[in-house]
Amino acid sequence: MARAPSVSAGVLAWRGPRAAPEFLLVHPGGPYWAKKDEAAWSIPKGLVEAGEADWDAAAREFEEELGLPVAGEGHPLTPCMTPGGKLVRAWLVAADLDVSAIRSNTFEIEWPPRTGRRQAFPEVDRAGWFDAATAAVKIHKGQRPILDEALARLATGSRSSSRYGKGPSR
Repeated sequence: MARAPSVSAGVLAWRGPRAAPEFLLVHPGGPYWAKKDEAAWSIPKGLVEAGEADWDAAAREFEEELGLPVAGEGHPLTPCMTPGGKLVRAWLVAADLDVSAIRSNTFEIEWPPRTGRRQAFPEVDRAGWFDAATAAVKIHKGQRPILDEALARLATGSRSSSRYGKGPSR
């Protein structure tokens, strides 16, 4: 029997009007990601907890990773499956937030490995706004369909999806 994929929910925030939209991405914290940049960034997202609505998880994760609440209406994007087998449900949200001083939650791991020492690291060590071309290079390859769909919707002026309906308001 096949195991159901784990589900993550997140927010792809965008801002405009400028010559072209910019997208908010976050860089994972911790020693593994410290020197990685290309295809290492992500939308703010995390696992949906048992009994939790997907949008509520997306909003919670956004605030946990940035220290800022998501404000604005969420427009659902088509869910995508990452190469690792995780289902990602994302919402497109117009926002213009100052991410120069984010406050992320932390996680703890044994570091350095096999030393018995545990260290805490921020889940997200930085966040930034990127134009579409830069975001396409920086975003994790499993999340590129999210960015591609967002670009297509913004180009046509349609934020809501006819397939999934209009997202919830916050």
